[in-house]
Amino acid sequence: AMEQPKHLWETHEHTLRRTFVFQSFLTAIDFVNAVARVSEEQHHHPNISIDYCRVNLTVNTHDAGHVVTAKDHELAAAIDRLYKGND
Repeated sequence: AMEQPKHLWETHEHTLRRTFVFQSFLTAIDFVNAVARVSEEQHHHPNISIDYCRVNLTVNTHDAGHVVTAKDHELAAAIDRLYKGND
């Protein structure tokens, strides 16, 4: 899979959000677990909703007053790298 372009994350109401699509529910869950580990490393956590094979992530920075900051872009980039293998 090619490097994911940044525009796949949409800015919406002071959040970055993106939907990731998988072949199966378990693959989606594995991705969410990988996202959880990266989030812990960065001390920055997305909101996650799982709808069967679709994982919806939204991120913003609570400490900064719920706006999008460099921390969000960093986390988004790390998540994109995780997704590459599942594309």
